[in-house]
Amino acid sequence: MTGQPEANDTPVLLADIGGTNARFALLQGGAVGAVAHLVGRDYPSFAEAMAAYLRGQPGGGKVRAAHLAVAGTVVNGRCVMTNSPWVIDAAELKAAFDIPSVRVINDFEAVAWSLSAIPAAKLRQLGGGEAMAAAPLFALGPGTGLGMAANVPLPQGRIVLPGEGGHATLAGVNAREDAVIGELRRKFGHVSAERALSGSGLENLYGALVTLDGLALPPRAAPQITQAGVEGSCATCREAVDLFCALLGSVAGNLALILGAKGGIYVAGGIIHHMMEHLAGSQFRARFEDKGRFRSYLAQIPVYLVLEEDVAFIGLQQFTEVVGAG
Repeated sequence: MTGQPEANDTPVLLADIGGTNARFALLQGGAVGAVAHLVGRDYPSFAEAMAAYLRGQPGGGKVRAAHLAVAGTVVNGRCVMTNSPWVIDAAELKAAFDIPSVRVINDFEAVAWSLSAIPAAKLRQLGGGEAMAAAPLFALGPGTGLGMAANVPLPQGRIVLPGEGGHATLAGVNAREDAVIGELRRKFGHVSAERALSGSGLENLYGALVTLDGLALPPRAAPQITQAGVEGSCATCREAVDLFCALLGSVAGNLALILGAKGGIYVAGGIIHHMMEHLAGSQFRARFEDKGRFRSYLAQIPVYLVLEEDVAFIGLQQFTEVVGAG
């Protein structure tokens, strides 16, 4: 990961903070250094994890800014994490570590910042034509939740628009999907896209199918459903994974239409890495394009699977270059 040299050689701290792990790296001289992984449960607070990382860095870990991507909703530089006891607060960290500038952004905002800088070798295209230059890009990714963010061109440069589109209402396109969504509605009330297109969402799809078909199958976690579905060792797991792929294609197609994302739709998230080949051979692309009179419009838009594991750090570097480290 390279970029323009920094005028100030004091590094910028970058971090990608999830519910299980926190990953840290230093941006210095226009390059992102080695990424360190810390297990969240080993540290009562994020500040303690951050301090542990900085203690092991040259120069006592002195940094001139910290740019942190967090898996959660950020309000006024503060995030109360959903799947962790940690609270990440920019003002508190700035004071505690005597750092001139601390910025906290949503993790998928960081992914969206990366889109125009991911190496081509770290992308896998699923259909469509050539990406249109200077057109909007859109990122979505099923993981713990369903993250979404847009990368939109300006007369000079780009801007990222984070959002909570994962909580938009999910729609089915056939009787089977309507029945599954109906079952989820009985359980949750409102059925968002995230209720189906996430780790817990895959479990929801499996459970709904078990109930609808009156089967006596044991509860399964998302990794078990994915493995059995991809292998074909369980028909219900296979249907759940196929349904996941189809619904993901429909949602991605909706986003492409809403934003006019002719620069491409980028699909990231850990779940995708475990069903890459299956997704490529699934109904995903057909459902992406299945929008009636606008089928030909969508047929030209490329979809890319993001293979880069450190995509958040590419995004944080781009973010730093745009907003600066002051």
